[in-house]
Amino acid sequence: MKTIKTLLTASIVSLIAMSSAIADTSKLDQAIASEVRSDKNKARDVYRHPKETLAFFGLSDSMTVVELTPGGGWYTEILAPTLKGSGKLYGAHYPDTGEDNYYSNSRKKLEAKMASNAIFSEVVLTDFTPRQVNEIAPAGTADMVLTFRNLHNWREDGVLAVFKDAHKALKTGGVLGVVEHEYPADKAWDPKKSGGYFPRALTIELAEKAGFELAASSDVNANPKDTADHPKGVWTLPPRLALGDTDKEKYLAIGESNRMTLKFVKK
Repeated sequence: MKTIKTLLTASIVSLIAMSSAIADTSKLDQAIASEVRSDKNKARDVYRHPKETLAFFGLSDSMTVVELTPGGGWYTEILAPTLKGSGKLYGAHYPDTGEDNYYSNSRKKLEAKMASNAIFSEVVLTDFTPRQVNEIAPAGTADMVLTFRNLHNWREDGVLAVFKDAHKALKTGGVLGVVEHEYPADKAWDPKKSGGYFPRALTIELAEKAGFELAASSDVNANPKDTADHPKGVWTLPPRLALGDTDKEKYLAIGESNRMTLKFVKK
């Protein structure tokens, strides 16, 4: 029979754990609602489900997290304030080589964004070049590596290289979180006609080759209205709407792409 002291101790431990979880959720909620995020970015929450997605991956505000190719910083606007002061955020992005090209200009824009608000003051930018060996964060220090809608850009050899970079950066048991436009499973894979989509089975295969195991999958970002056979590929859909006003209402009604959400763990 448990003593009163034992029961009280268990209750205190439980309350501390609950308090920590509530603090994490509150910080994430505040980041998602923050005025740092533009109304345009917030309008995409209905398609990207940031709170549910990050909760599925197991994000905690005390973690060391790597975001691969932050781009315009859509997720950085959420991750940076959530982790500031208690965790650490690395943004592994294309280096500025001094050339006038997409990669260098993208890095310049990201650096300008990081300098625009104190909320980003603790973000550490590292260099990432597709299909090369990269140190996206010091080896064995990261709790989580995240990539959002990037696999189709890197192609099969590039995805394997990126997953190896992630594996090296993560601690044992660390999480690799992947969100990507999903190529239909019943359609023969043709990388030259991918339309910006990438197969789930191939993603899992490449992750396993890099030393990960699939821990869980989620339909949080699934969209059954997306048939993945659009004239301009995934870019036919919002927010790009590559066809302009042609069938605009049709594609707005479909919404953003059908996305797989996969959680891998470093073995």
